[in-house]
Amino acid sequence: MKRAAITWLAAVFCFWAIPSHTQVVDPKKTTEQKAEQKANQNINQTVDKGLNSIESGVKGLFKKKGSSDAKPAVDTGAQKTSTIKKDTVLTAQEPTSLQIYSKFDFVPGEKVIFFDDFSGDNVGDFPAAWNTNGSGEVVTSNLFTGKWLKYSGRFAIWTDELLKLPDNYTIEFDVVPIEGEEGGMGGYGFRLMQSINAKSWDGGAVPGKAGFYFYVEYFGRPNYRTYMNEEEGQAMGVTGHIDNDNFKEKIHQKYHISVWVQKSRVRLYQNENKIIDLPKAFPLTTVKMDRIRFEENAALISNVRIAVGAPDMRSKLITEGKIVSYGIYFDVNSAKLKPESYGTLKGIADVLKENPDVRVNIVGHTDSDGSDASNLDLSKRRAASVKAELTKTFGIDAARMETDGKGETQPVTENNSVTNKALNRRVEFIKL
Repeated sequence: MKRAAITWLAAVFCFWAIPSHTQVVDPKKTTEQKAEQKANQNINQTVDKGLNSIESGVKGLFKKKGSSDAKPAVDTGAQKTSTIKKDTVLTAQEPTSLQIYSKFDFVPGEKVIFFDDFSGDNVGDFPAAWNTNGSGEVVTSNLFTGKWLKYSGRFAIWTDELLKLPDNYTIEFDVVPIEGEEGGMGGYGFRLMQSINAKSWDGGAVPGKAGFYFYVEYFGRPNYRTYMNEEEGQAMGVTGHIDNDNFKEKIHQKYHISVWVQKSRVRLYQNENKIIDLPKAFPLTTVKMDRIRFEENAALISNVRIAVGAPDMRSKLITEGKIVSYGIYFDVNSAKLKPESYGTLKGIADVLKENPDVRVNIVGHTDSDGSDASNLDLSKRRAASVKAELTKTFGIDAARMETDGKGETQPVTENNSVTNKALNRRVEFIKL
């Protein structure tokens, strides 16, 4: 009986699941499409009810209310610290070396146009640069540094101001799936969209004029969907999911999501892995994205970064004599390089390898947070870390590189917002 019940449940789940990879939308089924997401939203409840009638041996497959999972959002007074039991977190949460990112070809955009790590918001408040039709709050975590936007529920949180995005841009954010309202991992959604309402909620299963939707289900499977609501584009959407178990996300684990948009092409990376590549995601020239939003169920979000275009490193260094890089990342108040810097460092190393006579001065810059002396020291140590990594990982002769640090003394803009501070935190490569 137990095996028969499981088989029946699996069949019900497969019937309702998101369609397979790159299934094309039939224009005659527009109504079904719009109902699809609602069905997907209700799937957790449908499956949970079926599981309640199955013996406890099956329950380990899907987390239930009252399970041993820690509740990650227990607020402790004004500090609003999100606590997570350490035995629920996988070991080796983040790669400790750039080597694991050896196939990572993502290069962050050159000019930051939006950044938010919620450092300018008070713990317990809803962040100032965002809007919502539900709720959310800024919290700190016992396991992850910095501040995080925490939400839980079936609503959306979106950038308050519309974004002015060109043909080529990148989006990055850190996300931690947490426990949802029904117990166990809730899953989460990220949407890049062309809005209809500049200041209010765009509702429905396919909101706005067009969109790219990335959704992680409660059991960790990543899914994607593109849609265009103009009559011409209704048959051009694609829908799919990622079946590889290695890419299933887990509760209380931090993931770095990177999205690279080049005209109609959309690529999405989960940590070092490219898991989605849609060459013709938006074939209509009328599609112009202007908003991002997070929605559905439960997550911690931080380090949201949107930047314009990837730099032409060869031209910048050889012709103009200088590269200003915003794609080299460090741990907070540290000279330790983050592994997602790999793509940028590889691009710089390639230019140096192709031009063996070129020497460079690597100069670190910080924002104004902290003392002048500590920022100067930090900028020098970060420049030295970049030089060491270019030598160790990419084989660039150390004699070709000098290092220096300017701390906060040479800002490119005022340090009066989190976005401007992100512009001032940079590494420059100056041709000698």
